[in-house]
Amino acid sequence: MARVTPVAIALGSNVGHREQYLHDALAALGADLSNIRLSSFHDTEPVGMAGPQRRVLNAAAIAVTALSAGDLLDRLLAVERQLGRERPHPGAARTVDLDLIFYGDAIIDQAPRLRVPHPRFRERSFVLEPLAEVAADWRDPVTGKTVGELLRDLRGS
Repeated sequence: MARVTPVAIALGSNVGHREQYLHDALAALGADLSNIRLSSFHDTEPVGMAGPQRRVLNAAAIAVTALSAGDLLDRLLAVERQLGRERPHPGAARTVDLDLIFYGDAIIDQAPRLRVPHPRFRERSFVLEPLAEVAADWRDPVTGKTVGELLRDLRGS
């Protein structure tokens, strides 16, 4: 039996039918992920995006996978391309954005290609809020804090 690893993925879209893109992305990943739990959708202001942008619909999903972290990243990027994501410049609008936040309790630094946990997730309420809905007790292997604690820290309470 293949070894499975729990994973957390952040999803976002600010082009077209945003909710449909997020559902389509998870459906496309269905062969590679199991036991998927999806947060609610969060409509947020764009952060780190160039020029005036439409609001972003964000969510987080936790699941398990038999893929390695590198293979999962390749699948996430392939699904982005499949759903029409283009990268004309940093911060461009996106049909779908899929970020690998956690790969079990692994700390992986193969910069610039793969860094886990995601290097900026602790600063992003649009990642932490949906992630806390489905994985508040997941412990960040770098800080030792739970997702819920990181969210409280970010909010300043």
